[in-house]
Amino acid sequence: MNKRFLSVLIFALIVAGGATLIFYRLVSSRLSAVPNPVPTTEITVAARDLPVGTLIRDTDLSTAQWSGSVPQLAVTKKEDLVGRGVVSPIYQGEPILETRLAPKGAGAGLAATIPPGMRAVAIRVNEIIGVAGFVVPGMRVDVLIAGKPPDSPASLGTLSRTLLQNIEVLSAGQNIQKDAEGKPISVPVVNLLVTPEQAEALSLASNETKIQLVLRNPLDTTVAKTPGTALSRLFTGTAAPEPRPAAAAKPRPVVQQAAAPVKPKETLAVVVEVIQGGKKASATFKGEPEE
Repeated sequence: MNKRFLSVLIFALIVAGGATLIFYRLVSSRLSAVPNPVPTTEITVAARDLPVGTLIRDTDLSTAQWSGSVPQLAVTKKEDLVGRGVVSPIYQGEPILETRLAPKGAGAGLAATIPPGMRAVAIRVNEIIGVAGFVVPGMRVDVLIAGKPPDSPASLGTLSRTLLQNIEVLSAGQNIQKDAEGKPISVPVVNLLVTPEQAEALSLASNETKIQLVLRNPLDTTVAKTPGTALSRLFTGTAAPEPRPAAAAKPRPVVQQAAAPVKPKETLAVVVEVIQGGKKASATFKGEPEE
């Protein structure tokens, strides 16, 4: 065989082997770079946006593959979601958490959004009381009352003071949705979220005084201590006199009748004569008369 041809053949084999080795290493490195598939879990998600007060139906739910660990408190079964009310907005494709749902059997609507131990109290409002329509669900307000305190001096006039502070507006009219843009709406009634004690005070104030709502920053939770303002202070610029407490009834003097003088009992003297032999003697005895 020609030595020249043999040399060319050997060289070609060496080049082919080297190219094959390089190609094999390149493919192996790319295959090793491909990550392992992440395990997924099938969970139940919202098929559409679910606003507050919605009663969940089967058509509001769908299933999706969730990669990674399932969120805590996520409800994964449809049968545990159908018929429950939404108390916090749920967005499309989002897992449905237990904390955003009303308890089973609580239904939907305004009542389902009231936390345990709290109450919703309705207050009639107008353009002035309702802060020109800006009292919308989710806002925070103070409640002011104005009236004449009982047993107050005539110079005091009408007194205005802050009754409740940092109270959440639960609904405006029949709207229980929180408006992200804060657009004003005119409604005849707003519902405030209060404690039972605050509900009693608010009910009495709505019947006996004039009520006005004062809008405040939701992030401002400071409780201001104010003495209230009286009508006399607006005109004189001086501090309002404190209402006088009701005068306590004075106790009647107890008249003790003098006891009738006790007459001393009369004593009777009894004289007894004693004759002994030829002698005669007498003795005197004192006794009390019979009554």
